[in-house]
Amino acid sequence: MIGLFNDCFPPIMDGVSLTTQNYAHWLNRKTGNVCVVTPKSPHVRDNEEYPVYRYSSLPIPMRKPYRFGVPQVDLAFQYKLNQISFELVHAHCPFSSGALAMRIAKSQNIPLVATFHSKYKADFERAIPNKKIVDYLIKDVIRFYEGADEVWIPQASVEETLREYGYKGKVEVVDNGNDFSDYGSVYSMRATAREELGVNDGEFVFLFVGQHIFEKNLAFLLESLAIIRYIPYKMYFIGSGYAEGRLKQMTEELNLSSKVFFVGTVSNREQLSRYYAAADLFLFPSLYDNAPLVVREAAALHTPSVLISGSTSAAIVTDSVNGFLASHSTADYARKIRELTVSPLLMRMAGDKASHSIARSWENVVDEVCDRYQCLMRRTSCNHPDVLWQAI
Repeated sequence: MIGLFNDCFPPIMDGVSLTTQNYAHWLNRKTGNVCVVTPKSPHVRDNEEYPVYRYSSLPIPMRKPYRFGVPQVDLAFQYKLNQISFELVHAHCPFSSGALAMRIAKSQNIPLVATFHSKYKADFERAIPNKKIVDYLIKDVIRFYEGADEVWIPQASVEETLREYGYKGKVEVVDNGNDFSDYGSVYSMRATAREELGVNDGEFVFLFVGQHIFEKNLAFLLESLAIIRYIPYKMYFIGSGYAEGRLKQMTEELNLSSKVFFVGTVSNREQLSRYYAAADLFLFPSLYDNAPLVVREAAALHTPSVLISGSTSAAIVTDSVNGFLASHSTADYARKIRELTVSPLLMRMAGDKASHSIARSWENVVDEVCDRYQCLMRRTSCNHPDVLWQAI
């Protein structure tokens, strides 16, 4: 059994949750031998084609709907987990689920892969005002990654963050994929989606998808949009988070209520794809994200992103080729958007280029993952039957 461990899983929706879900889906399709281990969410009943093992959890204050896992008190879960013979475990988070993966790897003498997805220090600093405690927690995170057999990162630029945190070991780059790569005619889809949204001729559509938290620079985004309020546009925010109420208040204060719309969480992937397809630009000024899945999703539907130059997120974009970059200034970010609205051909060309250079299907990514798992198991001299991989 291949075990995928993460501290959240759908219906909690974020980039790492979706990554874990897509790994599980495609590994199950290719090997039929995968499970997910994750905290319980209230009223959730899993209907996946593979096992999902959930353990006791508590709500995290100010971070609804995220949960704090407490597997040590869940005796029924512990008994069930101890009955499973794993061949490899892959942790997508260093906290409760990662600790479980580490324990299993040691007790069953199997390989542990750990992917570094997030800038945990920013989360700690927001919640904890004490620098010494934050530094201790970061050292604890790094100790976790130092204990893994392989450390993966979703794009090369993420290595810089790991090094800043103090990690000195080897890293492997394994791209994230997206589940929108196989759509047909994007441009006919775009026309239909814009009609459904009631977009007028000559009106531009801008989009943000992600957690509504201030770490993602969303106040900056609203202030930038206020500078160009005279341009005919509709801006859609999709997602939820602790900052949502304040962002809606800012929208009113900036006189943007007729142009900015908060859609809430969109769990239906087909519905979400229509928003991506309808958009002229995906606006993502975050300095917080490492390798945002949403930029790749937008690219798959030929929608280019406007990112902050020098941010980790922007490392996969070449300005005016497969996306657009602006400095970390509301005036410059607004200027970039304004210039692009008078260059629709440039936006379209960048979107087309992004679809070829940034977007990669999850099926293709998981083919690579399977090869890497197999090589790691052989290298660590684990006795795994080759028949497991005949479907790959």
